[in-house]
Amino acid sequence: MAETRSAPRHRAMKPAKIEYGGYKIPCTVRDLSITGAAIEVSDQREIPATFTLAMPDHGLKLPCHVVWRRDFRIGVAFD
Repeated sequence: MAETRSAPRHRAMKPAKIEYGGYKIPCTVRDLSITGAAIEVSDQREIPATFTLAMPDHGLKLPCHVVWRRDFRIGVAFD
């Protein structure tokens, strides 16, 4: 299968939070690149199309938008 992403992604298992409107929802970053990430959440029904992905262990707060959703995973592109 040919890789079509603009930047290679690297597997990860990093704790993070989805932040929007005063809410902070725990999630796990499963893979990461300079352009986006795949994150795992327990329930994505309340996750909006745009939010901030906070990775406190790395001191990062990355604005992003959803590009795909599947079961318990969400693919995001960084803005």
